[in-house]
Amino acid sequence: RPVARLTSPGQHGDSPRFVPLMDAIRVRRRGPGRPRRRPGRAMADKAYSAAGNRAWLRRHHITAVIPVKEDQKKHRRNRGRAGGRPPVFDASWYKKRNTVERCFSKLKQFRAATRYDKRERIYQGTIDVASISIWLRDPVP
Repeated sequence: RPVARLTSPGQHGDSPRFVPLMDAIRVRRRGPGRPRRRPGRAMADKAYSAAGNRAWLRRHHITAVIPVKEDQKKHRRNRGRAGGRPPVFDASWYKKRNTVERCFSKLKQFRAATRYDKRERIYQGTIDVASISIWLRDPVP
């Protein structure tokens, strides 16, 4: 189920929107108290493997489950000892990232993830209605 939603222009990259999206996350607690703003892990694909994204995750004590791009590996190897250690990558957690892809598939069933609307606020409204419908279809026990 979608936890946070953020739209961007179609021709822009996804990586610059990573930090604002992470700031938008609010996870409700089961009992009383304010919602959590910091997830335990951030699972993303190679598009989000930028140094700035990884640094932000480290500053906020969030484990990054993001594979490293091949060109980044090559640059690190070319620098030798000065390239530093490669970031930790847990392949077993990365296999669980399919839940994110399933969420996108559910949104696409509503034709909400494919952009037909010209205005951003209408597109955002379509995404919001689809997200609410997904949450209501499968309530949390």
